[in-house]
Amino acid sequence: MFRDVSSGNTYNYGDALYWDARYIQEGGSFDWYQRYSALRPFVRKYFLISSRVLMVGCGNAVMSEDMVKDGYEDIMNIDISSVAIDMMRKKHECIPQLKYMQMDVRDMSFFPDGSFGGVLDKARPGFEKCEGDSSSTRSYLEPIPTTDKGSLPADFVLEDPDSHFIYVCKKLDETKLRHQTIH
Repeated sequence: MFRDVSSGNTYNYGDALYWDARYIQEGGSFDWYQRYSALRPFVRKYFLISSRVLMVGCGNAVMSEDMVKDGYEDIMNIDISSVAIDMMRKKHECIPQLKYMQMDVRDMSFFPDGSFGGVLDKARPGFEKCEGDSSSTRSYLEPIPTTDKGSLPADFVLEDPDSHFIYVCKKLDETKLRHQTIH
């Protein structure tokens, strides 16, 4: 839950009904943080145009559409809101590079391992913290440590052997990862 102190309202960002109501009320499109044009240099550096991209929490943003205009060939957009997914399917029915699926990102069992060449998630970590999920001992906003060679330390990666959370990474070879933070 997130409490807006200025209005006194409480929002449950992890609830599909909250998002359904919001998309019905607001309509249009909205990019939470940045438009694709601002993120393009970073996206182009780390995501091959030919790779299959997963867009987490796509909502009604135009980022995926802009990526297709820039040459990206296969973008799977997912969102917890069926309203957002229905709106975007209708809007982009003539753009075969964009696919949409209503689902909760906390259960990715639908997709086999290795289904995507990259994942873009613009807001989910912040919303998860708003939901009061304290299961993670690390803050999502905490800097990710690296070794002198730019690799992630083994104790960071192996803290929870069943799941890993890395903001942005580029595979250098089979064992080395380098992170990059955008400010």
